Amino acid sequence: MKIFRKNENDDTPFPHLFGHSILRKLSFSQFLMFGYSLVILIGAALLCLPVSSTERVYTPLHHCIFTTTSALSGTGLTLHDTYTYWSLFGQIVILIIIQIGGVGFMSIGLFALSFMGKKIGLKQRATMRESIGSVSSGGVVKMSRFILKGTVLFESLGTAALCFWFVPRLGWAKGIYFSLFHSISAFCTAGLDLMGYFEPGSSLVTANDSVLLNLPIIILLVVGGIGFFTWSDIVDHKHHIKKYSAQTKIILVVTIVFYVFGMLDMALLEWKNSGTMGELGTGGKIIASSMLVTSGRDAGFASVTVANLRQTSIMLLICFMFVGGSPGSTACGIKVTTFAVMMMTISTVFRKKKSVEFFGRRVDDTTVRNACCITTLYLVLVIVSAMIITGVDGLALTPVVFELVSAISSTGLSMGITTSLSDISIIIVIMIMFFGRIGGISFIVSLHNNYASNRSQLPEEKIML
Repeated sequence: MKIFRKNENDDTPFPHLFGHSILRKLSFSQFLMFGYSLVILIGAALLCLPVSSTERVYTPLHHCIFTTTSALSGTGLTLHDTYTYWSLFGQIVILIIIQIGGVGFMSIGLFALSFMGKKIGLKQRATMRESIGSVSSGGVVKMSRFILKGTVLFESLGTAALCFWFVPRLGWAKGIYFSLFHSISAFCTAGLDLMGYFEPGSSLVTANDSVLLNLPIIILLVVGGIGFFTWSDIVDHKHHIKKYSAQTKIILVVTIVFYVFGMLDMALLEWKNSGTMGELGTGGKIIASSMLVTSGRDAGFASVTVANLRQTSIMLLICFMFVGGSPGSTACGIKVTTFAVMMMTISTVFRKKKSVEFFGRRVDDTTVRNACCITTLYLVLVIVSAMIITGVDGLALTPVVFELVSAISSTGLSMGITTSLSDISIIIVIMIMFFGRIGGISFIVSLHNNYASNRSQLPEEKIML
């Protein structure tokens, strides 16, 4: 009796591993959803065990699913302080899930198959393309190796840099472990931390003026948030900016504008706010502003108490979180490219041009429609979820919207309402985080195995807008 399917046309993304099963009937996007769901459930099952908590008690399943979804999606929202509640075993489980979420289990799977000398066919390459957000199936194996090598390099450098802050305070063993945990969490833009060792729930607030701690984390967040495709383009063409792809140019320009504008705005708004940066020196304020903007786009490391921010700062952070990072990065959100396409679409309408253009290149209509779909879908989900949670829990609208945008963009910053959410609201946030990790288009595609062919066009009719 045959166990493994050897047919070259097998629909299963990993026939060597799964063989004859229902998995071969899944589309690429459905397989990704299945894989991520499996990681979440296995991780949650392990966290439920008494060995995973410091008190050696069973943790409610929905709390564990919330934690593993937050770790896999790189969100960073927590119901329990990571250091004080979870044991070393539980922390390692969370760290592994963070790494899988950041790199992508498809990258790890394809690299493993390649390492073992297994043939990687078109089906596997197409699934990998969906996983890393590539526009082409060509070179995905090479890209997966680039992703893994880059991840090891930056996380190792980050660990070494963070040791200068942690080792003098915690000793070599614990200092290296803390450095490794925060390096992985930062590069994968997860935002989960062990700073509860110094003060439970404090995140980076207790050391928000430290250059040795904050600067490596900021660099890791920027590197992880820019995206692997952008770094690959930069490595290939180095200082020859004209040879960069239009996507790389868009990402770099929008990222620089966001950081400069965000830092200046945050510094001006919070400079004299005693609840956030008012008590810090000039250097501390610059570091805190930089961390707030960087973390607000990619991860949930809080350098100040978010609930004490001015309302304008909170609104600005919501906007930054909603946009998120770059395609093919460890960050989520609608992505800076989607934001850029939406803005240029508006500009195109005002200028009465026929097509959306960037750096001498025309954007195809499908990309424009997808950008509109993603943005609208994210907005609708946040609005509907906010209506449900405010109705069920009776919470104020601003912190609920902040929490939901943080969840769907996998940012992880919070105004402190996470632990006060009801079970229904926790389930909603779990679903929002999972949706944010999968992505809008991939989620929609996963609902259908095949697209309905529509070869005929209906009569056109003008509709007033």
